[in-house]
Amino acid sequence: MKFVSAQTLAAGLFAAAVSCAPAFAHFQEILPSSDVLPDGGKVTLDLLFTHPMEGGPVMDMKRPKRVGAIVNGQTLDLSASLKATKKQGATGWTLTHELKEPGAAIYFVEPEPYWEQAEAKYIVHYAKVIVDGFASGKGWDVSAGLPVEIEPLARPTGLWTGNLFRGIVRKNGAPAPFAEVEVEYVNEGGAVTPPNDAFITQVIKADAQGVFAYAMPRAGWWGFAALLEGDQKMKAPDGKDAPVEMGGLIWVKATDMTARPTGKR
Repeated sequence: MKFVSAQTLAAGLFAAAVSCAPAFAHFQEILPSSDVLPDGGKVTLDLLFTHPMEGGPVMDMKRPKRVGAIVNGQTLDLSASLKATKKQGATGWTLTHELKEPGAAIYFVEPEPYWEQAEAKYIVHYAKVIVDGFASGKGWDVSAGLPVEIEPLARPTGLWTGNLFRGIVRKNGAPAPFAEVEVEYVNEGGAVTPPNDAFITQVIKADAQGVFAYAMPRAGWWGFAALLEGDQKMKAPDGKDAPVEMGGLIWVKATDMTARPTGKR
């Protein structure tokens, strides 16, 4: 009979606990100060790499490879406008951009790969958000040309709480059948307390055409992250080949209906 030391047993139990612990979802945020600018003007976008529903932790985000906007058919490089910020001691980024003409601006970010030690993989989340200038309702379905991208099938601006958001997951422009889509709510101030861990990240499986749908039950920002395995591996810090999680994210805001006072129209 082989005896195991208390230290070895404790180490084994710790490793088992870690391996069984839920892997909460990472989300690349690109959140604007508003989804609709009725009179045009400036919009501020905050970029963080975090766990939205849990309010953290916030991971250090290197300066993005690319950040830009598609406005009236033109692709703008907004990298020079980036400013570093700090939240929970981690680095994030912010920028301000002005919308001078009617039409949607599709803001997007390509971050540097993030090494996730706990899962032994790199994470690259291509994220976008649409801001409607002058409440035009136009141009919201223009592709940003990202390697993994969610094409909205419902206008992603001016949505009421409870509206059904639909989208197509695309990889290199083609629909991605049965792609997994994770959904999280930006739980600012911890306003929502999940009953248990199963409620933190909602999970949807797209259909054979890459289409998915989700009804947003609460006002605020919702992140939809289509997760696919990258075609190419990258070198891990130890020099070994490591898988790459490619994410295509879109951020959508739901707004509560507010009733007018009785007797007014």
